[in-house]
Amino acid sequence: MTNVLVCIKRVPDAAGEVLLTPDEQALDARFVGFTVSAHENCAVELAVRIAGDTNNGSAGTATVLSLGPAETVEQLRAALGVGATAAVLIEADPVGYGPADIAREIAAVVHAHQAEGKTYDLILLGNDAADTGDFQVGIRLAYQLGRPVVNGVRTVEVTDGVATAHGDGIDGVETYTVPLPAVITVLEGGVEPRYPTITGRMKAKKTKIETVAPRRQPHGPQRVRLTLPPAQPSTVDVLGEGPDAAAAVVDLLQRLGVAR
Repeated sequence: MTNVLVCIKRVPDAAGEVLLTPDEQALDARFVGFTVSAHENCAVELAVRIAGDTNNGSAGTATVLSLGPAETVEQLRAALGVGATAAVLIEADPVGYGPADIAREIAAVVHAHQAEGKTYDLILLGNDAADTGDFQVGIRLAYQLGRPVVNGVRTVEVTDGVATAHGDGIDGVETYTVPLPAVITVLEGGVEPRYPTITGRMKAKKTKIETVAPRRQPHGPQRVRLTLPPAQPSTVDVLGEGPDAAAAVVDLLQRLGVAR
């Protein structure tokens, strides 16, 4: 049995145009919806698989946690809909929280649950925050809890109290083994996140979400500012009109290797 805690973050959906707030401290979410990152969707999938694996005895639990506003229940219920068994919301404005603050608040929840008799063998996080690019929370959380940490892996399995993680390295696939309890951050691409079923959605609506207040005042992100990458140039080549363009189209297809 493996009890897993998976941490997610409510972030603006960056599928369209990305804008910054006037103070350049966060993404402007006024005109977009919200989601979680692909990294975290894969982390949720891994958490559900590991918790449900009965090869290590009976099935464990997969608890999803997030620090954010009250609206974050939408993302928590989405995780419940694909198999997470419980959810925790640390209700706070995430803009005022840096990686060290977030790691401390997650650790406080872990310690509080441990005092109540609920322990987490494995903690999974996305490799980085989709909105601010922070890579620090997993490492800082592991330090707070005194646990080993592995970063940037794509798959994780647990056998006999040992987590085996696989990730891409310079010379190919790298494999890491760490004893539980441990902290691991996940990159997208190793697993295919499942879609919620109707039964899963109905169950998620009925699941009570534990809501807690932050334990301490945050120090803040200590961030100077965010910047956007330069816009990619977009050009259009007109090959011609009507039959007169046929020769140019054939030439282009040959240069692309599509036609000979």
